[in-house]
Amino acid sequence: MEYEVIVTRKGQTTIPASLNKKYNTKEGTRMLVREWQDGIVFTPEPSLIDLAGSGSTHAKPSEMKEMLDRLRKDF
Repeated sequence: MEYEVIVTRKGQTTIPASLNKKYNTKEGTRMLVREWQDGIVFTPEPSLIDLAGSGSTHAKPSEMKEMLDRLRKDF
């Protein structure tokens, strides 16, 4: 599907409502912007809430806390 949008003098554009709904984007959603072949690609970035629990298949909360503590200590 293709959409035509207009870029404002400030370089802003509006994402069509159907795409906002499809990709669950709303005010404040962060987007990754990449130059790709002959155009520009906008990809929604997941928020911390979207990522909550995503590591549960890799480690238990106590193990993750230990890993984070080690990383903070090394940093």
